[in-house]
Amino acid sequence: MGSSVIIAASTDRFLVDTKATSRARVKAADLDIVHNLNEIDLLVVEGAEDEVKSLNAWYAPDSTYSLNRPLREQTPITASTIDQPGYGYQWDKQAQNIPEAHEITRGEGTRVSVIDTGVAAGHPDLEHTVNEDLSRNFTDDDYGAGGPYGGYHGTHVAGIIAANDQNEEGVVGTAPGTEVVDCRVFSPDALASFADILAAIVYSVRIDADAANMSIGAYPVSRERLGQFYGMALNRVTTYANSHGTLLIAAAGNDSADLQHDGRICGDFDDDGTDECISAISLPNEAANVMSISATGPIGYRWGDEGLEEDFASPTFYTNYGTNAINIAAPGGDADLGAIGTGVPWYLDLVYNTIAEPVFDDDGNYQGADYDYGWAAGTSMACPQVVGAAALVKSQNPEFNANQVRQTLENTAESIEEYNKTYYGAGFLNPAAAFDQ
Repeated sequence: MGSSVIIAASTDRFLVDTKATSRARVKAADLDIVHNLNEIDLLVVEGAEDEVKSLNAWYAPDSTYSLNRPLREQTPITASTIDQPGYGYQWDKQAQNIPEAHEITRGEGTRVSVIDTGVAAGHPDLEHTVNEDLSRNFTDDDYGAGGPYGGYHGTHVAGIIAANDQNEEGVVGTAPGTEVVDCRVFSPDALASFADILAAIVYSVRIDADAANMSIGAYPVSRERLGQFYGMALNRVTTYANSHGTLLIAAAGNDSADLQHDGRICGDFDDDGTDECISAISLPNEAANVMSISATGPIGYRWGDEGLEEDFASPTFYTNYGTNAINIAAPGGDADLGAIGTGVPWYLDLVYNTIAEPVFDDDGNYQGADYDYGWAAGTSMACPQVVGAAALVKSQNPEFNANQVRQTLENTAESIEEYNKTYYGAGFLNPAAAFDQ
């Protein structure tokens, strides 16, 4: 369940810095514009590299990333097989006192984007919250938005943020009153491009999203290979988002890596059979103006045996960490790997929420989705806990800018004495306390 890495640099898709060229020159070139990111002076184009060179502009090839897949329960356990409402399995919401927070606000009047694999707008616990008119597909496939075309991941994330708390079945989200916009950047084969992610962030700002959930990540990324262009592009887009009121929140990654002291690491990071040594960075969580979220979870929740650990705020075995690399910790789910296959309900320590699986026919045509509930764990599940909390804070304080929302969450995070800032940054997420400010 490690983070994704760069799969390949594109040979026909490029990011172009428009500060050093003219629109007339771009129009004259034999290039197709994929994304027009005027706000950050970038274009994403397709065509021959010689045509890009004719612009006399700074440019770089686009790169493709694979999905950072969380640990999940492999045997589907549906809502029909459990004998009580889903909230009883949501230790993550219980640990945050979410019902107490809902007595004050459910996140009404706010909007968040989910930059992910796709959100199943038709799921019974999400149909109240997904704005399909604003939802967008940033990939080059034809499947559209508002469906789990890239798998269950985005739907699980969206449920953690905003699942309905006012129906008789299902699960509870942190901010069920918020509006969710599906910004799909992953294709059905679980690949996403750097340029599509940039475009989704810019779009999130355009639609006035109060927060953007990025349960996505790449580690280890070579600082050398990242280079000046990608660094510039990231800095532009995160600065733009932050200054226009969209709080960017990202998963820290699932590599058990010390991001503070990783330094130079060696390995076959491109799966090409060749080892290399790189100066590593984790993205987008280590970019400027991005909140980086680590994961916590219990071991033994509802196993039925006395004496088993149920420390909801304990760091998980997989979470990345680092004093200056983590801003806040939140429930992401843990697992006793030795318990898998022994008959104990190890999966109850994961995060329980909405899932949907895409259905395709033999020709690859999308036929719809199967809606369900299931368990998953990862910093991907911790990140939306914070996004939901951000929506609650913004709902109560509509005049707050992105920095003020972030400061409120960090200032009210719970200090965990047993651990230090290496895993927690400001502390353990405490949404209910944010309203005492």
